[in-house]
Amino acid sequence: MNTPASSNRTIRIFDTTLRDGEQSPGASMNLTEKMEIAQALVQLGVDIIEAGFPIASPGDFEAVREIARTVSGATICGLARCNDADIDRAWEALKAARSARIHVFLATSSIHRQFKLRMTEDEVVARAVAGVKRARGYCDDIEFSPEDAARTDLDFLCRVVEAAIDAGATTVNIPDTVGYATPNQMYRCISTLRERVPNIDKAVISVHCHDDLGLAVANSLAAVEAGAGQVECTINGIGERAGNCSLEEVVMALRTRNDYYAADTQVVSQRLVPTSRLVATITGIQVPRNKAIVGRNAFAHEAGIHQDGMLKERSTYEIMRPEDVGLERTDLVLGKHSGRAALADRVRALGYALTAEQVNQIFEKFKLLADRKKEVYDGDIAALCEDQFAEFPEEYSLTGYDIACTSGGSPRVTLRLNHGRADGEGEEKVAEVSAGDGPVDGIFLAIEQATGVTTRCRDFRVQAVTVGKDAQAEVTVELEYEGHLHRGRGVSTDSLEASAKAFLMAINRALAGSQPKLHPQRP
Repeated sequence: MNTPASSNRTIRIFDTTLRDGEQSPGASMNLTEKMEIAQALVQLGVDIIEAGFPIASPGDFEAVREIARTVSGATICGLARCNDADIDRAWEALKAARSARIHVFLATSSIHRQFKLRMTEDEVVARAVAGVKRARGYCDDIEFSPEDAARTDLDFLCRVVEAAIDAGATTVNIPDTVGYATPNQMYRCISTLRERVPNIDKAVISVHCHDDLGLAVANSLAAVEAGAGQVECTINGIGERAGNCSLEEVVMALRTRNDYYAADTQVVSQRLVPTSRLVATITGIQVPRNKAIVGRNAFAHEAGIHQDGMLKERSTYEIMRPEDVGLERTDLVLGKHSGRAALADRVRALGYALTAEQVNQIFEKFKLLADRKKEVYDGDIAALCEDQFAEFPEEYSLTGYDIACTSGGSPRVTLRLNHGRADGEGEEKVAEVSAGDGPVDGIFLAIEQATGVTTRCRDFRVQAVTVGKDAQAEVTVELEYEGHLHRGRGVSTDSLEASAKAFLMAINRALAGSQPKLHPQRP
């Protein structure tokens, strides 16, 4: 592969965390959460935010419309299939945006044409042209995606792309929809489009790679090397099946290896870790420790030879600085004698933009935590901050519990909940159970008895927020209720209390209701 003649190019970052990322099983987000992530993406410096698929559901439409109305600093994009109803609905959601883009797509591979669309090549071209023209009647910024382009015959792909550009597409996106491509194949595909499509200079070439073979980032970088000017990606690489190209990885690869790619992005890299943490908290999809760039071990060195080299010269084993992606070198910073100003400064340094009232609420929780823990870490403070993002109706809250259990026997649990009043003055609900396979199961059964809500637990995870035997436990649960999945998260130095909080959060979400979603790939 050879670097294109153009150098020092700026690559557009098209973030689809709110659309494709939300298609990760169990990762659906409510309006408040989507707004929070959209604002974080603007602060991160992405160029385009694909806010959703407006026709998929009333909830998706409302989220795209509200983001379009209130979020500035990035182009707001909505997805639509190549049909009039989708495109009209997308524009209805987007029309208040300061900068709007309609993204239309239509499958082009022979397998999709034969088994899904049952259309000829001529019919696909005609449908694509009609879709782009209708979208162009609403706004000037139109993106066209030939779905499953990586498995589309190159001659036909060139034909469709040329027709879409003639119809008014300003960006042509080449999706590896099923993660089938290899870097050499992707490079050849983009190079062929640049060589054989006569009007290709009138549009930006984009690429959208899935990670089914673990090649999404490599394929995206190969496309950039071949001349693509936009990369579609998600925070933490979340998305359909095995996920999408990881935003943080492709951004830092371009920046760290600018000597090779001669290209960079406008992303504020110091916001990568805070944004990653926010998305992980909201979606419940935790970042693996060994995840590149934002994983907990990404800048950790345990081997003696590595530690020796780091002490002598950090560049011996670090190709990036932790500070450049938003990690702090010093983790232990606060204790029980620290004041509000110190806490507020640390919150800002960790990348959280909270109101004065939120900082005051966190300060009270921080003082309680500092009395229970000998050492308070950045991770502890981040966990307190992230609690402020969980805005939804809290019908039930935990007042307290008593539990007694013996080896081999069922636990005896007395649980007390507050119902209906956030200030603790609501109706008290008390449940007593002597059942369950261990104390956590007993607490869950008691919560179901007190709330009258019966669920099925689909996922239960516990991890330490920081280190040491007094570390806070972070519990994530996923419950199925009336055919929908609902997530909950709880943090406490008491793992049972954290479990109860997580279970209650999921119950509250279930009682608040949710809207079913239409999968955008299905006709």
